[in-house]
Amino acid sequence: MYHTLLLMLLVGATLSKHPEEDQKLKSIRDRSHHVARSCAEIKSKYSENEDGLYYLTTENGVVYQTFCDMTSSESAWTLVASVHENNIHGKCTLGDRWTSEQGNNPFRPEGDGNWVNMNTFGQVEGSTSDDYKNPGYYDLKAKDMSVWHVPNNQRVNDWKQTAILRYHTETQFLTQHGGNLYELFKSYPVKWMAGAPLRDNGPSIPIVYDYGSRETTKAFYGPYAQREMEPGFITFRAINYEWASTAICSGTKPKGGQVDAYCIGGGGFFPEGAPQQCGDFVSFAWSGYGTHQGWSVSKDMLESAVLLFYR
Repeated sequence: MYHTLLLMLLVGATLSKHPEEDQKLKSIRDRSHHVARSCAEIKSKYSENEDGLYYLTTENGVVYQTFCDMTSSESAWTLVASVHENNIHGKCTLGDRWTSEQGNNPFRPEGDGNWVNMNTFGQVEGSTSDDYKNPGYYDLKAKDMSVWHVPNNQRVNDWKQTAILRYHTETQFLTQHGGNLYELFKSYPVKWMAGAPLRDNGPSIPIVYDYGSRETTKAFYGPYAQREMEPGFITFRAINYEWASTAICSGTKPKGGQVDAYCIGGGGFFPEGAPQQCGDFVSFAWSGYGTHQGWSVSKDMLESAVLLFYR
């Protein structure tokens, strides 16, 4: 009894010496009691205005944790997925969840198909060191999306400050495509032989920059790639000259068919130089690792995760 009372007094004394830390811990603890479908709902319903980790619930009551960007706009953005290249030298091998972990295979034209299934993977804290996908990717009904390019292995609290690019859409384009990427990619399947380059590409949506610009976006890609892209857009299901599909051209609109040099994710088969193109960051190192020559992107772009948000 004496020891218990002494411990309580000591804890009370310790807490009273660190009121700011106490308040922060209380705030984090209170977040676990929020019931909401999205970060925007948390912000409006509970007056939360701090970026960080929050708990959300799906339509069916599944609770999951994700990152909320509460400060970039009047509403809030919900992190739903990240694409990260864990090994640019591994060609559709372990870790290439957004293309194929089963090799470069014409008999698996859709690869692992994670753009259009309900698989979830990864932990929110590891979104810049591993691929991440939570139920919000297919469960939330959103209007717009935001994209952050964040250097690998950054702590959650440093994502916004360290991002090399941050931008978002404002056209409410997702309302025309089922409300999320899961539904959009059903209409624009990411697979080999889905169509012809340029003619059968998916939508290109103009973006607004939160950090960076059209010029800095273009500069991160290889000199050859810069000749056939228009920065200031995000494009979905872009097809290359060999009829291989990539999923997202982040920050760009293709004007040619070498989209594997500046678009990410894709189906399970890339014919040219097989298997040299296959992987989540496709041909980002076609002319050498981070050389920023020929078709190769800069090292900053190659070594950054692409974080995808809804609102």
